[in-house]
Amino acid sequence: MKSNHIIKIILTLVAGTVPWHAAQAVEYKSFAGMRFVRIEAGCFLMGGDADLKEVSEVELPPHRVCIEKPFYLGETEVTQKQWEDLMGSNPSKYKALYKPVEKVNWEDAQTFIKKLNAQEGGAVFRLPTEAEWEYAARAGSTTLYSFGDDPKKLAEYAWFGNEGYHGTSKEVGTKKPNDWGLQDMHGNVWEWVQDWYDPNYYHNSPEKDPKGPDSGQFRVYRGGSWVGKAINLRSSLRYSGLPVSRTRDIGFRVLRETE
Repeated sequence: MKSNHIIKIILTLVAGTVPWHAAQAVEYKSFAGMRFVRIEAGCFLMGGDADLKEVSEVELPPHRVCIEKPFYLGETEVTQKQWEDLMGSNPSKYKALYKPVEKVNWEDAQTFIKKLNAQEGGAVFRLPTEAEWEYAARAGSTTLYSFGDDPKKLAEYAWFGNEGYHGTSKEVGTKKPNDWGLQDMHGNVWEWVQDWYDPNYYHNSPEKDPKGPDSGQFRVYRGGSWVGKAINLRSSLRYSGLPVSRTRDIGFRVLRETE
């Protein structure tokens, strides 16, 4: 236990002296009928703790990443209402206006974003990169979850596998947010991110604004879902799927670039 505490202190120092923003007042803005949280630029330690038996090779090594430009990230996952308002239909299995849209693949998310950008007259909306997603999910933490290491507290922040496959997704924003005001970053539905997937990418990832491999077969999704066990909701956990895959527990949230 003592050695793990020392390791976490070292990892925090490695991450650098860029100040965390968790203690600042959160700035919320609405764009296109969606509520966003401003995420300030900064550096963090991306990846898992090698000393934990649950950590997989694809989460290693932990490495310093710097996000060089602020961005706005959706306060919650895209809801079925937001999807319906823009797309005119609802592909979700568990239909309710304020549940996250699901049964959408990576390509569907791109179609939504393309239409959103056309409606708004620009190209400012996109999926977050994997690095941007983890930076926002951690909210200044170096622990397993944004709130600490204790999975017993996870139910305060996330919908996850207590109900197993007999449950459903839940309305967004009904659990505690992380310290940066983002909700459902752990659980409810997995979230597609922009990157192609490479299990070895962390070994040569650039420090500044990594965008993932140039090509691949699979796309990354993050965050865990209402089906998943607590260990699968860790901030560092990486999963991947075919860009055409649609399941009842994968959705997405949208990033808006700053001016």
